[in-house]
Amino acid sequence: MKQPIVYILASKRNGTLYIGMTSDLIKRIWEHKNKLVEGFTQKYHVHQLVYFEQHQDMLSAITREKQLKKWNRAWKIALIEKDNPDWRDLWEDIRP
Repeated sequence: MKQPIVYILASKRNGTLYIGMTSDLIKRIWEHKNKLVEGFTQKYHVHQLVYFEQHQDMLSAITREKQLKKWNRAWKIALIEKDNPDWRDLWEDIRP
């Protein structure tokens, strides 16, 4: 079953951040980690999953993604550190 999810990737603790949205988090993060997603994450080596949140539908996920992209950096870091203070790669928790 697909689940709309908004996620944040980081290059390292307090490093470059990327915010994305997907309906298949495992597949999407695997693609990022294997450098199959061309563009920003590939260019800046942003592959560590540090935050994600599930949504009921695609519209709410898209709305939240746009909201987070407008946030200032300090708010994004606070959001990450609220649930993941050590900036652990959450891929280890979700991968099959």
